[in-house]
Amino acid sequence: MTTQQSESLTRIIADIGGTNIRLAIVDEQADGYYRNISTYKCADYAGLAEVLKLYISEQQLEGSRLSACLAIACPVDDDLISMTNLPWQFSQSALKETLKLESLTLINDYTAIAMAIPLLSEEQKVKIGDGEAVAGKPISVCGPGTGLGVANLIPVGDKWHCVSGEGGHVDYAPVGELEIEILRFLNKIKQRVSYEQLLSGYGLEQVYQAVSAIKQNPNTEKLSAQQVSERGLSNDCEYCNLALNVFCRVLGAFAGNLALTCNSVGGVYIAGGIVPRFVDFLKSTAFRERFENKGRLSHIPRQAPTYVITESQPGLLGAAAYAMQS
Repeated sequence: MTTQQSESLTRIIADIGGTNIRLAIVDEQADGYYRNISTYKCADYAGLAEVLKLYISEQQLEGSRLSACLAIACPVDDDLISMTNLPWQFSQSALKETLKLESLTLINDYTAIAMAIPLLSEEQKVKIGDGEAVAGKPISVCGPGTGLGVANLIPVGDKWHCVSGEGGHVDYAPVGELEIEILRFLNKIKQRVSYEQLLSGYGLEQVYQAVSAIKQNPNTEKLSAQQVSERGLSNDCEYCNLALNVFCRVLGAFAGNLALTCNSVGGVYIAGGIVPRFVDFLKSTAFRERFENKGRLSHIPRQAPTYVITESQPGLLGAAAYAMQS
């Protein structure tokens, strides 16, 4: 047996976004299940292969037995991958051959976030409201960020199977007069209104615009999502505060819909780049009330706990979880 054949396999993982790519090595004994994390700016490189080659060189892994599990923010069903927010295009089979990998697995970034959930410690998440998770039952996750990501974890034997999709684009269903008026406002500028039109960075901006028009805000200044959230949290602007409250209520209703759809009594988790910035504010809103308020089937979401994921690297953690399970 040659040295290379007997050498243990090194599993490289990556979380690839539109701005940064984070690389690490799976280590089941390490805190966080991975080690040797490095971050690279995507704009500095011509393509993914160049970054991976650099990392392999920096970690002195040339000639080692290697596999890779890469979480990436784009569809991964075809051999040819075209990134949504980067001018990077590559063939999965060619990348595997170029890097001399024994195996290469690409997973969607939200699949990675979902796969991270069973590994989260209490320090990596914050519970909102009541409810206790039922072991071995489905788990759902949604994440307001640039868009509205959605995924579900289904237990299959002693493993987890992720069912991802485009749940953020389902039709928005308003609750109460204000939300009905917001829908009417958005229908003037959108042919169709999905939950993502409210529950994303761009969505928060649109909610603010709608609230300002409905409540006749004298300030016509156009605000970014960050400005809306900052002014809403500081109470410097009543319209921003109301927009943020609406955002949290709608998020609660949407998350409760996920609990009903998948019977997610294993828990419903909130990820993404927006909500972790104002967890305490979320707790003070009607988020959980709207999550539970599902008429005669309210007992299902009432049983399901809700959490905000505060782990800073859920994509890497999920890629590690996927690689370890595989």
